[in-house]
Amino acid sequence: MNAAGQPAEEHFELVVVGGGKAGKTLAMDLAKAGRRVAMVEREMIGGGCINVACIPTKSLVSSARLLGVLRRADSLGVHVGDARVDLDLLRAHKEGVVGDMVALHRELFAASGMDFILGQARFVGPRLVEVVTDAGGRRLLRGDQVVINTGTRPKLPDIPGLAGVGPMTSEDVLRLESIPARVAVIGGGYVGSELAQMLQAFGGQVVQLVRGDRLLSSEEPEVSAALLDSFILDGIVVRLGASATSVARTVDGIELALSDGSTLLVDAIVVATGRRPITGALGLDTAGVALDARGFVVVDDTLATTAPNTWAVGDVTGHVEFTHASYDDYRIVKANLAGGSRTTTDRLIPSVVFVEPEIARIGLTESAALAAGHTISVAMQKVIAIPRSRTLRQTEGLWKIIVDRATERILGASLVGVDSGEVIAVIQTAMLADAPYTLLQDAIIAHPTMAEGLTTAFASLTPVS
Repeated sequence: MNAAGQPAEEHFELVVVGGGKAGKTLAMDLAKAGRRVAMVEREMIGGGCINVACIPTKSLVSSARLLGVLRRADSLGVHVGDARVDLDLLRAHKEGVVGDMVALHRELFAASGMDFILGQARFVGPRLVEVVTDAGGRRLLRGDQVVINTGTRPKLPDIPGLAGVGPMTSEDVLRLESIPARVAVIGGGYVGSELAQMLQAFGGQVVQLVRGDRLLSSEEPEVSAALLDSFILDGIVVRLGASATSVARTVDGIELALSDGSTLLVDAIVVATGRRPITGALGLDTAGVALDARGFVVVDDTLATTAPNTWAVGDVTGHVEFTHASYDDYRIVKANLAGGSRTTTDRLIPSVVFVEPEIARIGLTESAALAAGHTISVAMQKVIAIPRSRTLRQTEGLWKIIVDRATERILGASLVGVDSGEVIAVIQTAMLADAPYTLLQDAIIAHPTMAEGLTTAFASLTPVS
């Protein structure tokens, strides 16, 4: 401390505020290379993906999928009896996966040589970060370069009465002590759909409220229709064009008044209507870092903020909120810190929705390709046409692939069906190689695999005017 009681300023070549995928990877990388690096994390060692997002939710989704397999085991020639959920075992499964990964990250952080600090950070000047540590101390960190990687948290919609009934977010669902008998899921996007199907599989009766006219509104219409069909078969009630206008607790449960004039009585509400950035308490104005109207950090295509030598990565930028996109942010900033000029322009980022049947997409949809001026052909194939789907007894779904008619290059693909997330990587590789679709059509792909369907899918290529 100096005479004024302020902590002495500590100098680092890199200070990372927030330990998400991009930030922690960059911090460990540069620390292992001998740089002096400090990383501050507020509460979640390893970041949101490991603690409250991808890893724990997909662990529970895996359990829900296993239930689905067991319930159709007879069709595979196996009797398994009554498959049911044991919440204690379910919680142990999820916490075991998360706990192992958190412990691994503690080891990796220590081995890298970085100065890892648990505490609350805020900027008190350009590239100057004050940290109130969990141990009760205070530190003042000066970085030659600073990276902001604080992520996002779930947001609640502005519905009268909602906050007063204790709604659950995607993070709260991970801590459920019991499965509600009647559940309303508000939101028709990726997260809402994954949670709706999971809770239905675990024994709840789910009503999913979707403000628009279809599920997954950013996907191909055929994809939305296929998912709706699957949800109906699962017993999920999907209310399209319905939103909650008010919420109140009654003696019989929680009552939602809906936009169509009807009411809905449930025991619990799960909200999946997007996320908001964790920027409010960071003092970013003091650092010269601009925020947009929603509170996300403004960055250019190199991920530089409006402040010199200050970068932002991951969800806090308001870009695509995927861990794999955040990992690419790490590669971009690492290259640019070394004097490169790597950018986010024209990145080819896939998405996967972990529902049954699985949904994966890469590149342009049909409407986006047409809007961009491409002359296209479209290949459509039902998953049941792929032999592997029959051996798995998972024949639901379809594939839709968009091809530029002039160049024969694949512009995009939307896959609904078993192992779609794996097959989409094959298509992505062909796109990255700038190869014609015939590369996949004429490839000798092992039989019987789901990827083998790529050799037949293009037989249905049809010009779109």
